[in-house]
Amino acid sequence: MSTHNEWILILDYGSQYTQLIARRLRELNVYCEIHPFNVDFSKLPSPKPSGVILSGGPMSVNDLDAPHMRDEVTGWQVPVLGICYGLQIMSHTRVTGSVAKAQHREFGRASLIIDSHSDLFRGFPYETQVWMSHADKITSLPDSFEVIAHTKNAHVAAVRDKNLPIYGVQFHPEVVHTELGEQLLENFVSSICNMKRDWTAASFIDSTISSIREQVGNSRVICALSGGVDSTVAATLIHQAIGDQLLCVFVDNGLLRKNEFNDVLNLYTTVLHLPVIGVDASEKFLTRLEGVSDPEEKRKIIGNTFIDVFDEAVAGDKNFRFLAQGTLYPDVIESVSFKGPSATIKSHHNVGGLPEKMNMKLVEPLRELFKDEVRRVGRELGIPERFISRHPFPGPGMGIRVLGAVSKEKLDLLREADFIFIEELKEQHLYDKVWQALVVLLPVQSVGVMGDERTYEYTAAIRAVTSVDGMTADWAHLPLDFLAHVSNRIINEVNGINRVVYDISSKPPATIEWE
Repeated sequence: MSTHNEWILILDYGSQYTQLIARRLRELNVYCEIHPFNVDFSKLPSPKPSGVILSGGPMSVNDLDAPHMRDEVTGWQVPVLGICYGLQIMSHTRVTGSVAKAQHREFGRASLIIDSHSDLFRGFPYETQVWMSHADKITSLPDSFEVIAHTKNAHVAAVRDKNLPIYGVQFHPEVVHTELGEQLLENFVSSICNMKRDWTAASFIDSTISSIREQVGNSRVICALSGGVDSTVAATLIHQAIGDQLLCVFVDNGLLRKNEFNDVLNLYTTVLHLPVIGVDASEKFLTRLEGVSDPEEKRKIIGNTFIDVFDEAVAGDKNFRFLAQGTLYPDVIESVSFKGPSATIKSHHNVGGLPEKMNMKLVEPLRELFKDEVRRVGRELGIPERFISRHPFPGPGMGIRVLGAVSKEKLDLLREADFIFIEELKEQHLYDKVWQALVVLLPVQSVGVMGDERTYEYTAAIRAVTSVDGMTADWAHLPLDFLAHVSNRIINEVNGINRVVYDISSKPPATIEWE
């Protein structure tokens, strides 16, 4: 983990909004990290954080096994901001503070009345709209705390410690429904934590290039290129750092989109001038996936097969000591499970360790970034916009978009349907208005009629979502005429699909990918 002179520690107590806190801080050019409330503090980066934010959470502080407040938080003597549960746990922990179930719960919009214009509310009007989500209320404050804002239903909506730079709010400044939420967070990091807010794409590139050179030395690095934005930005960044010490391997795993292998390989060699070799390993992947239906097992097989292909690519060259991957911060968050915060949703084959037989270490230069930050870094590196603006494409590729067992026949059907959907999005100038678009081939056959003939063919689900970083997403409200046109094209042109449905699920509760 790299070192940052200034950073904010976000302790996660299980709020559905925790990632949004990080997103808002990153938008303010502030580096931050999310860690579970029970993290081993000795393993946190140095130096100590410039400030700490305690997230909200789903539990009551009075529950028997409720997450607790750590003594180290105040022991650091840095500014602290408690949000919702974070405020309540600060009060509950003190001898003279207490929290009880509220007579009137608050969920949704509320009018916040400012009682005291502290540094936290610098630039705020007397009254502003905030977003509430709590069932408990503070019934008595610690002696050193004073109320600085209230709502109609919450006498204690914001507090501060009269002696220390400790603040708490009952509402959620990180959500867009809180009108001046960004201003509040900016006040906290700028006026209270006195941070410079100089964490930018350019500064990230400079520091990361230095870190890569220090980590790698004279050794060689092999980079797994998937054809997506993440691995491409990672490879370009590493190439700037160490030049031809890098070797990129772009693998045709048989799970890529139509024409993807040749088109992307040409881009890598003629536009980005990366040192890359193409390997056709499609038969190996499809053989190992034959008959496998469980999505977690498919991911693991695909990930392990990638490792085997890379191992073969560097066999006999002992100078390769590192494997580079385009791991992102959401990958890390979603792959970590601990009590309270987000449970593991799915495994990522590009997160974690490597088989001992490879005798390699990982280089993950984008591990600290969200997706939109990766795109900003890519633009700063000069990667063409037509590539930077590409939709995310999962490492396991279409292996997790053919639901159930994978076969070449099903993959070919999916490739054709996917090609039509993406082509039409671009043709109708809708591609850049959605975060990610995909087609899923369902393990469902249904009766249809074409001409005078009965058909019994597969169903395709098309999905498009809007998002900022993929942590949350809403289904894209595409025009009905457009969806009808795409459906007609797929059914008429893809022999084997006779039904198309549109997925209108948001994340959460659904995920963007189906597997």
